[in-house]
Amino acid sequence: MTDGSDIHESDVTYPKQPAVSTPAGTEELSGKAAEGTPGELAALRKTNIMLESRIYELRESVRQARLMLAAAESERDQYRREAKKYKAELQQMKMPPLVVGTAEQNLGDRRVIVRSTTGPSFVSHVSEDVAEDALKAGAQCALHPQSFVLAEVLPDRIDSHVCAMEIVAASDVTYDDVGGLETQKTLLREAIELPLNSPELFEKAGVEPPKGVLLYGSPGTGKTLLAKAAAHETHASFIRVVGSELVQKYIGEGARMVRELFSMAREKAPSIVFIDEIDAIGSERTAEAYSAGDHEVGRTLMQLLAELDGFNPRGNVKIIAATNRIDILDAALLRPGRFDRIIEFPLPNAEERESILSIHTKKMHLSKDVNLAKLAAETEGFNGAELMALSVEAGMQAIRSRRTLIKAADFAKAAEAVKNGRDKNELRPEIPDGVYL
Repeated sequence: MTDGSDIHESDVTYPKQPAVSTPAGTEELSGKAAEGTPGELAALRKTNIMLESRIYELRESVRQARLMLAAAESERDQYRREAKKYKAELQQMKMPPLVVGTAEQNLGDRRVIVRSTTGPSFVSHVSEDVAEDALKAGAQCALHPQSFVLAEVLPDRIDSHVCAMEIVAASDVTYDDVGGLETQKTLLREAIELPLNSPELFEKAGVEPPKGVLLYGSPGTGKTLLAKAAAHETHASFIRVVGSELVQKYIGEGARMVRELFSMAREKAPSIVFIDEIDAIGSERTAEAYSAGDHEVGRTLMQLLAELDGFNPRGNVKIIAATNRIDILDAALLRPGRFDRIIEFPLPNAEERESILSIHTKKMHLSKDVNLAKLAAETEGFNGAELMALSVEAGMQAIRSRRTLIKAADFAKAAEAVKNGRDKNELRPEIPDGVYL
């Protein structure tokens, strides 16, 4: 083996390099540059600067073109998404509407018995998009109109008219705003407030609280006002419905609204269902009811009776009904187990009238000559609504004279106006009670 120091440069063989051809123009230019004058060198430098500037401009143009290309591709993708969405919407518009049905029984193996709204029942297959646990008896579903495949399970439906019956904002009426009616307040508190606020008292005592309370009396005696006060004190959802709203045109619609009304009351529990003017659907059924409308009212009443029977008396839903015609109510409504407590609202006595007048006049600027006790004694036979009208009319008498201080003379004129409206006028017998002319 030879030591590295014995190797001479002559003994090393270098690889042969390829010949690099030089353009003739370049040699000529370099030759000219080498032989050029200072003016020519300055011109060449200027040309070089111009070429570099042009190269920069071209690079910037390329960058701008790439940005425009990216923006165009993004816009193209957006248009493709919109086109896909519009195609899907167009496809949905071309599809026939689905049939609404009700699931009756789950047979397993993704089959279910459904009853369509047209009447017949079918054994239908279930779409793969529908979850198995959503197939419950009584659930509303959508069926394909041709194959009747169950395509979708619909949410529980509550009529929009029934939803509008709920008063979301809590009533600001308290028991202090109701003049007199101390006995009625006590009875209503025992039947409504105690079961909702203290149900354990009834459980320990082994007593079933009343399922429903019926308030009856002359118009304007404070039935609706006391129901609002009860809802305020219990902080419960207050669902108010007028009996005539449950009378519908088509067969079964009124009964369906009653079912949905009580179903919503259970969902909103604790809640109070207040049915005003219940005589509109609760009038006595007779053999003379021969028209289709009378039969539909009877069906609605029977559904109401069934709902009242199905309630848990210790539950979180209480029923209050009001009427001024208890004499025409059906006996089935008045029997124990439905409206267990029936509370009468008589016309207020002198002491109660004074209390009502003090409530309606507490914000009014009264003169020293106004004696509410004397005014209460002079308004024998007035109900609560007429006493409120008396206070408003007295204020109008003062405003008519451009005064803010209300005098006893104003109350005297107001009482005369209200009495004239209450009395039967032989010259104008068409004026109803309560029109104070």
